[in-house]
Amino acid sequence: MTSFLIFLGIIVAIVFWAIGIYNRLVNERNRVRNGFAQIDVQLTRRHDLIPNLVEAVKGYMKHERETLEAVIQARNSAVSNLDAAKADPANAEAIKKLGASEGALGSALGRLFALSEAYPDLKANQNMMQFQEELASTENKVAFSRQAFNDAVLGYNNSVENFPNNFIAGSFGFKIASFLEIESEEMRDAPAVSF
Repeated sequence: MTSFLIFLGIIVAIVFWAIGIYNRLVNERNRVRNGFAQIDVQLTRRHDLIPNLVEAVKGYMKHERETLEAVIQARNSAVSNLDAAKADPANAEAIKKLGASEGALGSALGRLFALSEAYPDLKANQNMMQFQEELASTENKVAFSRQAFNDAVLGYNNSVENFPNNFIAGSFGFKIASFLEIESEEMRDAPAVSF
């Protein structure tokens, strides 16, 4: 009888230990989802500002149609990938596609702002200046939210991969999440140095 009670006590301890690990994994996964929700708010704001920016620029840049269309196309791609990532923020492939599309959108906006330098009236336009300021502010908020999301992903991934959590995680389908990395093409190019 004593050995049965000891055995039962060990089983109960193992069950409570497994429940504790499972609950910690769920909490970490929910932190990832919450972190992504913050990114979603900021990216949605950014995506909503872009059509207004394009409308403000259209009147001035009649000959730059390709650039405007590239911005609109990049924005639509980013919105589509944001919707896909929203469904499951722990889906590594969806997060990678979102990062790539946001990088492409950033590059397209960079080209638009570079072209706007050639139009002094546009550069001085109050609406244009306001949109640029709002986009810059939103970019800062996206960067902050992305850092919080990536911190949550790091904690979650550590919980999923650490021993003995990995046994519970594997049994219940907890998968590694992906970091959100938004890079522009310009950031990948090495700067030219000349003397």
